[in-house]
Amino acid sequence: MKIIHLIASVFIVGCTTLAWFVLAFAMSKRTEESSQTMSREVTGVWNPALEQKHPEAWYETPNAPGGRATLLPAKSTVLVDLKFVPKQRGLFRHRTYDVGFKADYTFVNPTRIPQTLYISFPLPAGAEKLEGFECMFDNVKESVATRPNSSGEATRAIVVPASGSIMLHAAYQTRGTGTWTYGFPDKRRIAGFILKMRTDFTEINFPMGTGSPKDGDRKMDGNGWDLVWNYPDVLAVPSIGMDMPNLLNAGPVAARIAFFAPVSLVFFVTVLLLVGGLKGVPLHPMHVFFVAAGFFAFHLLFAYLVDLIPLYPSFAIATVVSVVLVCGYLRAVGGNTLFKVALPAQLAYLVLFSASFFFDGLTGITLTICGVATLALLMALTARVEWRTHFTKRRDMVAGVS
Repeated sequence: MKIIHLIASVFIVGCTTLAWFVLAFAMSKRTEESSQTMSREVTGVWNPALEQKHPEAWYETPNAPGGRATLLPAKSTVLVDLKFVPKQRGLFRHRTYDVGFKADYTFVNPTRIPQTLYISFPLPAGAEKLEGFECMFDNVKESVATRPNSSGEATRAIVVPASGSIMLHAAYQTRGTGTWTYGFPDKRRIAGFILKMRTDFTEINFPMGTGSPKDGDRKMDGNGWDLVWNYPDVLAVPSIGMDMPNLLNAGPVAARIAFFAPVSLVFFVTVLLLVGGLKGVPLHPMHVFFVAAGFFAFHLLFAYLVDLIPLYPSFAIATVVSVVLVCGYLRAVGGNTLFKVALPAQLAYLVLFSASFFFDGLTGITLTICGVATLALLMALTARVEWRTHFTKRRDMVAGVS
């Protein structure tokens, strides 16, 4: 290939790279706008991330600061059932869930005289719909149920005998988005606490700043996890939480694939030009132009198909179209010689490299493997080439033919 042709080929790859960046930016902008709009809609219907706070009680006494002594439950048994039910909105699948909550809390009167305990059970902030809500004391169903006040707390005043106790039973079902958390008062002493959580998903992740159960308190079957947090007597207990599984969203994936697409084209064109030169198949910058257009067609088609059909069928259709365009064209240009090189190269550099974006953490290693494999292939193909005379011989052969 002449130097002027090589420069023209580099220019074509550069222009295609600019087009890819424009496409990636447009996809990112469109995805961001869609995400903001759809997230508000999903949050309005499914509630935001929910935090259930630990209940507390207080009684009035002149011996406490402010005339009020606070109490935490002496014993707590909490059951949480999390079901992952992601919802599709636009280009995003949102990490929504259903949660079933049941708990029994025992409060003890620490004094030797009867006390009026004001027991408060806080509801999750932002939870607009609670089904099957229960708030009972000593499991006695009252003619008038204890209901939440305007601040989202169910509070009841009950006289408890000296050194006596009373049990609060609370239950509800609701739904949220992203994360479910159980929070404790800061730096308070938590005693007799057990939380048992059941998930219907196997990919679990504990949010930053929360505590995780011990290894012996984790059991997994084919459908999910049974987890137990046990705090018999602990000071400054961290919150308990669960993140919903990560989801593969079409918009961000399509944008990232388009942004890194020039890497795959550079690898492919390098192999194509070098092998074509070694095999005596001269390639013109126009050939490079149509190859680049065939690669760009993959990303353009994929970017707009994901608006209409699921992610994986979109990827498959874009792959077939691009491979037929590029490999069919190169077969017409250089016969089976180029076709045998182009097909595996495109599958590796375009399809495999793009598919690595479906899996977190695999893109870098895939790029590294492709680069090292390409280097090894080119070194093996050119090890015996006499570079000082190779291109001179090619020019002489071309001149003789002409």
